[in-house]
Amino acid sequence: MTSPGDAANGSADRDSSGRATYELPPSEFGDLRIELAGKIDVSTAPGLRTDLLNAVGSKTDGAVVIDLGRVSHLDDFGALLISELRQQAEADGRGFSLIQVPENVGRILSLVHFDDENVCRPLPEKERPNIVIRLGRAALGQFFNTRYMISFLGSAVLALLTVLVRPRSLRWGDTLAQMEKTGVDALPIVGLISFLLGLVMAFTSALQLEQFGASIYVASLVALAMVSELGPIMTAIIVAGRSGSAFAAELGSMRISEEIDALFIMGFRPTLFLAAPRIVAAMIVVPLLTLFSDLFAIAGGLVVGVTMLDLTPHSYISQTMKTLTLFEVMWGLMKSVVFAALVSWVGCLRGFQTRGGAAGVGNAATSAVVSAIFLIILFDSVFAVIRSYW
Repeated sequence: MTSPGDAANGSADRDSSGRATYELPPSEFGDLRIELAGKIDVSTAPGLRTDLLNAVGSKTDGAVVIDLGRVSHLDDFGALLISELRQQAEADGRGFSLIQVPENVGRILSLVHFDDENVCRPLPEKERPNIVIRLGRAALGQFFNTRYMISFLGSAVLALLTVLVRPRSLRWGDTLAQMEKTGVDALPIVGLISFLLGLVMAFTSALQLEQFGASIYVASLVALAMVSELGPIMTAIIVAGRSGSAFAAELGSMRISEEIDALFIMGFRPTLFLAAPRIVAAMIVVPLLTLFSDLFAIAGGLVVGVTMLDLTPHSYISQTMKTLTLFEVMWGLMKSVVFAALVSWVGCLRGFQTRGGAAGVGNAATSAVVSAIFLIILFDSVFAVIRSYW
């Protein structure tokens, strides 16, 4: 705080030095009068903030009067400082007013809507709820999320039933496009990963079986493991990472841009219009991808059998055909259909649930992949239990 004499001297060079000063002259009416001078902007407002708030807080009676007659420049940070002083005065039940407002300062206050208390007001401090409140919010969030999941599941089932009854209600052009993205475009990565997985499985099992002269059973192990278990699971996980996240991101962007709401207003069923083509496409192409995955994995095992175990291609393929049965193949395909429905349903669900901006789209894509992988493992465990008691 400066004395009146210092303030007068400071006001003479405030334009050249860019300093901001203030005075607290006595008031005959018992009010707190604050005279600001100089440039009140982003560089000077933080330095004045603590002193001025302490000055307003130390005097609990009378109104707060801000004299802006000697302010040469004011920006939005300066307006925010004055707003904080007003907020503290009003919190104590005291009056607040501005006097001698220059034209340029008044123009800035008008631009930031200073008179609207809900606009020019400092952001409140973040609330730090206790553990009980956090647990309650989490429980309520899970409840509403579960309710929405059940509702969306029912809507998706009704959409698929509608497609079965009236096939023309499905957007076949969009379905074919989704089949290309989900199936054809994923074939290289599925084939590569399955081929390498077959190599690893054959090499690892050969180290043990070769000790007992049972190298031929490497073909049986690779075929059974891939066709009934690893083939459907690995294919579904790859599809979840590629297509499940893409479904969530596409529909999430449409949700944020209110395109889904526009479809609903125009009389379309968003689930039938957007989700059904993606679910149908996934349920068609994922079983085919699983077959390709099985073939590439068997090919990887064949490479190890021929190069490391001195097996002939004919003997390896013959042992594979003896081991595999139609039941094993159909069991794996049935699981892949279920996994495809889960991946596409979760991807569409997270897309429809998206809220917020770009961060919401990213969170929806991440949640779609994580939820899909969890459901794939969960349902595979259920299938294993069912098969053990079959």
